[in-house]
Amino acid sequence: MAEHSRSTGEGIEKVVHISRVAKVVKGGKRFSFSAVAVVGDGRGKVGVGLGKANEVPEAIRKACERARKDMVSVPLVNNTIPHEVIGRYGAASVVMKPAVAGTGIIAGGVVRAVAEAAGIANVLTKCIGTNNPHNVIKAALNGLCRLKTTEYTKYLRSNNEA
Repeated sequence: MAEHSRSTGEGIEKVVHISRVAKVVKGGKRFSFSAVAVVGDGRGKVGVGLGKANEVPEAIRKACERARKDMVSVPLVNNTIPHEVIGRYGAASVVMKPAVAGTGIIAGGVVRAVAEAAGIANVLTKCIGTNNPHNVIKAALNGLCRLKTTEYTKYLRSNNEA
């Protein structure tokens, strides 16, 4: 599994995982490819996509296209996340903790790709459960979607009191 990254005009593209899948047909096995990609602008927006095709480049293109369509905004505070969060998807759990400047991205390959694409420079992470890249990447995105800034939380609390 080689990680390919490309910085384009629209942002950062990273191919996280490519797998060869086989369909058994009457004449034997028919092979195709599945690719998982992360796309981000490096300023708080990130998306994840899955692409499938008979050739690797086409699968990567489809994955990046899907990732661009499904981008979400991530609140950032001083190049890190606002608070600790646990993202879950299937059997995968990803614990993310904010870190002080200079720490860097302490993360495995899949979560590292998501953090770099989102523009998070300092974060501590731990993957728990499975190491399946499909589920880990969705768990990381789930955790990032659950982040809230202190201003937003104050706004919600002030509206609930009235």
